Amino acid sequence: MTRRSITRQYPEVQPDLPPRSRGVIALFEENCTVCMLCARECPDWCIYIDSHKETLPAEGGGRPRTRNVLDRFAIDFALCMYCGICIEVCPFDALFWSPEFEYAEYDIGELTHEKERLREWMWTVPPPQPHDPGAEPPKELAAAEKAEARRGARGARGGPA
Repeated sequence: MTRRSITRQYPEVQPDLPPRSRGVIALFEENCTVCMLCARECPDWCIYIDSHKETLPAEGGGRPRTRNVLDRFAIDFALCMYCGICIEVCPFDALFWSPEFEYAEYDIGELTHEKERLREWMWTVPPPQPHDPGAEPPKELAAAEKAEARRGARGARGGPA
C-alpha cells in the first residue's frame, strides 16, 4: 500500500513465476502403466484413458505375458480444477506439474488435450529440488547398504554369495 504499483506489460514481458508453480499437467507416457488410478481419483472425471492388452512372447519357455498399452490419454482442462490429486496418486511418476500456463483456446472443445500435447509439456517440467543435506538418508538406501554389507561379509568368509 505504501509503494507505487508496477504495471507489467504481460504479453511482451513474461511474469516471474515462483519455483514449482502449477500450470498444466504433463504426461510422461513411458511411465504410464494404464493403472487408471488417476482417472478414478479425479474428482471432476476429466481424465479419459483408453487402452488395449498386448501379449508378449514367452522368453525361455515361460508363459506369454500380457501388458496394457496406452491408446488414449486426455485431460479436459475445461473441467479440471487443478487440484493435483492425479499427480499425487500416480504410483509410476507419469504425471507432473509443468509451469506452462499459456494454453488458452477460442473454442472450449479444444481444451481437451490428448497425450501428444501433454507430452510436449513434459520437457518444461523443472527438475526436482535437491535433498536437504542435513536430512536422514532414505530408508531404502540404508536397507540396500545393509544388505550389501551382509553380502560382502558372507563372501569374505568363503560362504555362498
